[in-house]
Amino acid sequence: MRLPNKKQLQYSQSTFWSSSSFLVLLLLILPLAVISVLVFTLAPASTTSFSPVLSRKVGVSGYSDSSVSESTGTTDHIFIANETIQLGYQREQIRDSSSSDSLAANGTILLVQEQEDISKQNESEEVTVTSSMPEPVKRYSKLEKLEASLARARSSIREAALVRNLTSVHQDPDYVPRGPIYRNANAFHRSYLEMEKLFKIYVYEEGEPPMFHNGPCKNIYSTEGRFIHEMEKKNNVYRTKDPEKALVYFLPFSVVMMVEYLYVPGAHEINAIGRSLVDYINIISNKYPFWNRSLGADHFMLSCHDWGPRTSSFVPHLFNKSIRVLCNANTSEGFNPSKDASLPEINLLTGEVTGLIGGPSPSHRSVLAFFAGRLHGHIRRLLLEQWKNKDEEVQVYDQLPKNVSYNKMLRNSKYCLCPSGYEVASPRVVEAIYAECVPVLISDSYVAPFSDVLNWKSFSVQIEVKDIPNIKKILMGISQRQYLRMQRRIKQVQRHFVVNPTPNRFDVFHMTLHSIWLRRLNIYLH
Repeated sequence: MRLPNKKQLQYSQSTFWSSSSFLVLLLLILPLAVISVLVFTLAPASTTSFSPVLSRKVGVSGYSDSSVSESTGTTDHIFIANETIQLGYQREQIRDSSSSDSLAANGTILLVQEQEDISKQNESEEVTVTSSMPEPVKRYSKLEKLEASLARARSSIREAALVRNLTSVHQDPDYVPRGPIYRNANAFHRSYLEMEKLFKIYVYEEGEPPMFHNGPCKNIYSTEGRFIHEMEKKNNVYRTKDPEKALVYFLPFSVVMMVEYLYVPGAHEINAIGRSLVDYINIISNKYPFWNRSLGADHFMLSCHDWGPRTSSFVPHLFNKSIRVLCNANTSEGFNPSKDASLPEINLLTGEVTGLIGGPSPSHRSVLAFFAGRLHGHIRRLLLEQWKNKDEEVQVYDQLPKNVSYNKMLRNSKYCLCPSGYEVASPRVVEAIYAECVPVLISDSYVAPFSDVLNWKSFSVQIEVKDIPNIKKILMGISQRQYLRMQRRIKQVQRHFVVNPTPNRFDVFHMTLHSIWLRRLNIYLH
């Protein structure tokens, strides 16, 4: 064998070392290159996998973009935007690379697809999260809920008022208002039905009988006592024991009983009565929040005594803001028809209406007009001076003969004269309606009961005080046909003035409630 010479040996050694160096280099560089590619391709995936999800979770947390920026700064938004830009730049570079980088390119394209899938998934997650988190619900106070129910009732009544039919279109098993005795039969009926559905009254329990929670159920002041006793009954469907549910608050004092127990006969002042009422309102306003909340606007008192208005004047807010239900409905003495209600004065000698309602037909009524009553105020003085013992057809007495029945005279007359006394109210109005005698109202500044619902001109005659000398002429000028119409309407309107032992729908108790209900509709409490 021929041995290599020195040059050959040197050449082979250099070749060996070169190849060895190459191998070593390859072994060192190749893993680093692979690791670099893996890091290069995997690093964006980890970033893109959480950045958009983080931004959407913040976005669905209930805040707007501006609120997020204020609370977390704009760094997150810039960071997410930059990542998106970087991802696009890398994607373009990968698309331009050689085929030897196809694995990396495919990997990056896969990440881009994952980014799109994640975006779609996050959008669906955003919708899901948003729908699972309800909008904040406004919590309304009990008063706001009550006012909302009243607003709906007002709207319903206004809509019903657009119907100009003489007959209500609402169904009712007991009674359907109809005819010209009503200002608007349909609106009244709708209002009455809304009252039955919504109206609740809280009766203050403070105060002791006999001046509170009590009243006369007989004689000329019977309306006051009957109403108080009906409101005190436990089975009264309009009464609530929860003051938060009430629309109005009843002050159950009786002016009649205060006069009986606190007034000194012959005295010229009623300060003791006034002080008692002031003390009572102070107790109510200190114990409950309701009086101060409305300054008494959703509170009501009821009185049939002549001194009812004067008594209420001791508490200015009671006089000026509260609902005052008064027999003495005199506008010249502060009665405000938009907030105060007129109460019919009914003289129940026995406490019952038995034998008082009804009368003969018009053809059996021989007297044109009738009045009997003592001298009581300037209007009666004028009436007696002008007509007492002057005319057989207009029979006016200050005192009936012993053999003449007052009730029989009412039933034997076509028209019954109802002049005011010292105060504007007169029990003769309801007496005439009971006897089916057309009432003739002679007064100044008097607001007739339930006149916001009833059209008094359709079933009564109203004569000014200055026309007292012309009473016969005025009444004779009414045709027989018109008189018969009014007499039929009197029979129809009777039901609204009847006092029942147990109140029936549309009777005087419920009509009084309806008057209070209408006044409550006139106010809005904030």
